[in-house]
Amino acid sequence: MIGLLFFVVLLAGIYIWRRQNRKEIENRPIPPNPDQILETEVKYYRELPPADKLRFVQEVNDFLRATRIDPINTTITDTDKILVAASAVIPVFGFKEWHYSNLTDVLIYDDQFNENFQSTGDNRNLMGMVGSGYMNGKMLLSKTALRDGFSNKTDKENTGIHEFVHLLDKADGVADGLPEALLDKPFVIPWLHMIHQQIKEIQSDKSDINPYGSTNQAEFFAVASEYFFERPALLERKHPELYKMLEQIFKQDPGKKET
Repeated sequence: MIGLLFFVVLLAGIYIWRRQNRKEIENRPIPPNPDQILETEVKYYRELPPADKLRFVQEVNDFLRATRIDPINTTITDTDKILVAASAVIPVFGFKEWHYSNLTDVLIYDDQFNENFQSTGDNRNLMGMVGSGYMNGKMLLSKTALRDGFSNKTDKENTGIHEFVHLLDKADGVADGLPEALLDKPFVIPWLHMIHQQIKEIQSDKSDINPYGSTNQAEFFAVASEYFFERPALLERKHPELYKMLEQIFKQDPGKKET
């Protein structure tokens, strides 16, 4: 009898928690006119056809309802929130209604921070991080790096996209450069072979891919993905096989629409 009562109380508690959580999500404020901010700030969005723009805005709004975005010792604007959401939506736009089940919060720091999540003191060399351990489900981003990723139209870097690609990579439990949630099984071995080949070229100074991509498989995947979404036509021209593999992974062909 006591066990049954405990079970009933537990179910009631779960029901109340889920109801409150749904209410919080429904009442979470969404920045007005996200389409205007996206049109001004996000090149990827500007190049979408009208129907895809509507879906992109909807997915941005869905992300903002499902995810808390909080400043840490700084201030953030509606534009910053939209840029975080755009960073999340761009890599998964080839997968309709994708939900980041391994993310609850994005914490925005003013600038770089260290491995202890401190924004003052020594060794502040991090611009983004996907949390683990007690920080599991959280992402940390530098506001400066987030904005630079979208304002610089000629480089191949975007910190927001980089970190969300890490999150996608981690969806199968480990960030190892093999995004099993996205990558079809027949492409696993060719993708591993390509990673190792590309890392050797970076280390031999025979590649224009960011040298940070040679750190390990996970960082190569994130760095190559930044390049894929930031300068797709250039990547396709200089690294056609890599481009085709990323096209298979993300189910997108951004080079087709780049102007």
